[in-house]
Amino acid sequence: MSPAFPEHTGIREQHLLRMKDNPLFDSDRREVSNEDLARARLEDGLEMDRFMADFQGLVQRAVSLAPNTPSEVILEIKEQLDLSYQRCCTLPVEQDKIKDAIRTLITTIMRAVEAGIGNDAYARQQLLDEEIARKLHFEMQELPLVAALTAQDSPVAEDELIPSLLSEPLETLAGTLQLFDESQLASIYSDAEQFLQQRDPQQQLAAAWQRLHLIREVWQDMQPGTSVSQG
Repeated sequence: MSPAFPEHTGIREQHLLRMKDNPLFDSDRREVSNEDLARARLEDGLEMDRFMADFQGLVQRAVSLAPNTPSEVILEIKEQLDLSYQRCCTLPVEQDKIKDAIRTLITTIMRAVEAGIGNDAYARQQLLDEEIARKLHFEMQELPLVAALTAQDSPVAEDELIPSLLSEPLETLAGTLQLFDESQLASIYSDAEQFLQQRDPQQQLAAAWQRLHLIREVWQDMQPGTSVSQG
C-alpha cells in the first residue's frame, strides 16, 4: 500500500501509482492501466517543457538586472524564483542542477537586497527569518506528496487527500503533515479516523491505522501548550 515511485517521476504519474491497486481508494480510481500511466508521463513531460521555457526567460531577466533596478522588480523576480523551485519539484527527470541554479540566483538577489538596507537591524532580521522559512519550504517541497498537494494544478483531488495521506510512507508522513496548521490537522485526523472506520472496520489495513496514529500524534503535538513548533 506504500507508494514506491520509480526514480524521477512527475507528480501526475506518481499519483496514479499511489492509487494503483490501493484499497484505500475507490475501485474506479485504483484501476490504473499502462495507458493511464503513459498519458500521465506525457503530461508530466509537457509540463517540464513549459517549465524550461518559462525558467529560461526568468533567468534572462535575473542576469540582466541593472544596478539601479527598483527593489520591487528585484523582489518580484525573487518570488518567481521561489515558485520555480516549487514547480521544479513536481517534474520528472533529475532536476538538481536547476534547483542549484535557483538557489544561487536567490542568494545573489538577497545579497543585493541586504546591501541596500544598510545597518537596519530590523530589516536584516526579517531577511534572516525569510531565509530560514525559505529553506524549510524548499525542504518540504522535496517530499513527493507535498509537491503534489501544493502544485498549481494538483493531481490530487480534494476527496483523495485522506487516502493519499494514509498511503504515505511513515518516514515522510510526519514531514508532509507540517504542511497543515493545527486546525487543519484536527479536521484531517477526524476525517481520516472516520474514513478508516468505514473503509476498514476490521482493521486489516494495519499500515493505514499506523499512519492514522501518527497523524494524531503530530496533531496533538501542534496543540497549544506543547513544545513542538509548526512547520
